[in-house]
Amino acid sequence: MFPTSRSPLPLWRNQELIYPSEMDVFSLTRKLIDIESTTGMEAVVGEALAGELTQLGYNVERIPVEGDRCNIWATNPRHPAPELALSTHMDTVPPFIPSSETADRINGRGSCDAKGIIVAQIAAAEKLKAEGIYVGLLFLVGEERDSQGAQTANLQPRGAKFLINGEPTENRLAIASKGTLRVELVARGKMAHSAYPELGESAIEKLLNALHSVRQLQLPTNPKAGPCTLNIGQIEGGRAPNVIPDHAVAQLLFRLIGPAEELRQRISDAVAGKAEAEFKLEIPYVELQTVPGIETMIAAFTTDIPALTRWGQPLLIGPGSIHVAHTDREYIEKKQLLDAIDLYARIARELLANS
Repeated sequence: MFPTSRSPLPLWRNQELIYPSEMDVFSLTRKLIDIESTTGMEAVVGEALAGELTQLGYNVERIPVEGDRCNIWATNPRHPAPELALSTHMDTVPPFIPSSETADRINGRGSCDAKGIIVAQIAAAEKLKAEGIYVGLLFLVGEERDSQGAQTANLQPRGAKFLINGEPTENRLAIASKGTLRVELVARGKMAHSAYPELGESAIEKLLNALHSVRQLQLPTNPKAGPCTLNIGQIEGGRAPNVIPDHAVAQLLFRLIGPAEELRQRISDAVAGKAEAEFKLEIPYVELQTVPGIETMIAAFTTDIPALTRWGQPLLIGPGSIHVAHTDREYIEKKQLLDAIDLYARIARELLANS
């Protein structure tokens, strides 16, 4: 178990034996949570991480993504080209929620998704460094929106053979991760005075009919990953209660469990004559490597992994529950956070020993 500042573990830095009393796992987690980093606003937390990693003796590279937003790639000076990278994301969903703490939990936005995971991965890297095992640390922007940081990183691979990606899986290894298909349905009509509906054409009614047709679709299933699911996340339209609406839009999200080509066609056919289907984003379903002796699960959510195809064989594991991520009650159990440090180190040892 990696120590807090109250129980230090000896480490080497600059050829001198030191005790990392400055690294308290819980305090650093709260420090990162208290830096707002909603997608698009990751610059400050990135600089904070760069500073922490520099103090721990890492070579830190800022990989520009957009504006002042940068990915962070950190390596040990003794091993600048590691075979394994620990990775997760710095951004969070809104709204910002500052940290708080109880005896058993750390609360706040990003506590489990994924700032606690960032700290667990740094601590695991430090634990491995004390054993003479060197890994890289890759922290990315933009995962919660479109994996923009991962896409940028994938253009600049560093030769790693393995990528351990961190997301809240309750410290279980994912054997598969569902993909995402984001669809925008657009219905168009004709404005008229609501007293004379026969003179107009309601875009909202068209959209409702299109949504009904989509909801009637028999979605595919996968014996390994379970069913494809649908969420109607947003509906907008109309101008006023007394105006026949000429425009309406719905945002849909499907969780993929296989290729999407057939599903795309079925959606287009279902809404034909009622609305237009515009396919905004697709992240593929992936099946993942595991390690014997560690409990497994299916990740019904998407990750940066499909955008990091040039960063080595991927694995997916992390502390915290996805059931509280993206909620106003997000938290991470302190025990899971500390257990994750040992798990990351154990997995890295096994992968590198067998590579």
